[in-house]
Amino acid sequence: MPALAPLADVMPDLVTFGESLLRLGTDQGTPLEETDAFDVYVGGAEGNVAVAAQRLGIDATWLSKLPSTPLGRRIVSTYRSHGISPAVAWTDDGRVGTYYLERGTQPRGSRVVYDREGAAIRSATPAELSTDPITEARAFHVSGITPALSETLAETTGTLLSVAAGADTTTTFDVNYRSNLWDPATAAETIGQLLVDVDVLFVAERDARTVLDVDGDPDAMARALAEEYDLGLVVVTLGADGALAFDGSMVHRQDAFATETVDSVGAGDAFVGGFLASWLDGAPVVEALDRGVATAALKRTIEGDLAVVTPEMVADVSEAGGREIDR
Repeated sequence: MPALAPLADVMPDLVTFGESLLRLGTDQGTPLEETDAFDVYVGGAEGNVAVAAQRLGIDATWLSKLPSTPLGRRIVSTYRSHGISPAVAWTDDGRVGTYYLERGTQPRGSRVVYDREGAAIRSATPAELSTDPITEARAFHVSGITPALSETLAETTGTLLSVAAGADTTTTFDVNYRSNLWDPATAAETIGQLLVDVDVLFVAERDARTVLDVDGDPDAMARALAEEYDLGLVVVTLGADGALAFDGSMVHRQDAFATETVDSVGAGDAFVGGFLASWLDGAPVVEALDRGVATAALKRTIEGDLAVVTPEMVADVSEAGGREIDR
């Protein structure tokens, strides 16, 4: 088994598992074919969640596989700079995936071009990864992007969720559907199998309709998903309308906070990280929703994929406005 990056002495509250990439972005208004320079950021759904949660007070570990190259080390050093304890299986094979962000405005919107074939993470197996952090953590999180990357990763994701469930670690899953990785039917089949070992589901309203094939208003969708997959908590994100959560007895709703968007990439992950940081700290669901939506609003004001926020910043946004509806 490849060597693992050392873990902190204290086991984490939250473990996330997935791919991280390097983002190469153009200046706004500059097409990819015309640019002669890129801004470079580290991104990836599960890493984004871990950073947001860590910065808001939760000890987080990011679990993955990376090539032992300067680019692999760049990713690890970025996460460490935000307090994350990476648990990485290092390998001499494969590469770091990248994606290119061409930033535009209407009527020419932004465009993303992925270059992730041959990424080391695609071959990650349970035997290469340390499961100790998962069994000791309070929560284990993964998104639908990870099992979409390869058949191997789909199997690995299922195994890690099963390990977490067997250790009574709370399991959380964000559907995070990407149409460039798989079609809705394939995603629905794989995700449906994974949800057997999931306690908390995060899903965008559009993904609930397109992938999980549920209809009705968002309240009804959350209730239906909880019943169909025996979930303890379902959180539905509503874009500009905020988010809601069904906890098995009541639907809680949080409106969005006003924000001037500088960079929307990673806002959904920031929401998940903000929600989990609050919820795992013992806050009620309605408060966790508030913190998640506030974290997402802040992320939209920050360049790059990561929510470089503090608890004070999130509290300031929360206290400045927005309202909650319980029913």
